[in-house]
Amino acid sequence: MAFTETKGRYASYGTVSSIPGEIIDSFWFIIDNQLKGVIPLEPLINFELLNQKGLLSVKFSQPHNPLTVTVDFQYPFNTSWPRHFHAVDNNGKETIISSQERE
Repeated sequence: MAFTETKGRYASYGTVSSIPGEIIDSFWFIIDNQLKGVIPLEPLINFELLNQKGLLSVKFSQPHNPLTVTVDFQYPFNTSWPRHFHAVDNNGKETIISSQERE
């Protein structure tokens, strides 16, 4: 199961340059506090940034699982942010990347 033996956590340049650090931290918060130990995690998980009445919501999904989880934050949403990001677990090296970097 992925995301269980963390050796390091990173964010790609494309991620760091396009969204605030607090948003990147929200991905790790969701993984650690809403997902780990609750559902089996794949080595690639998806995050979508959603605008909920001007505030940020982050939707989690996985390619091979129909389950989605949306977590609401009291953080203002910015329409200039990219909408899609991914968390990748490569043998404990966990990285947040933008969709553009995955292509």
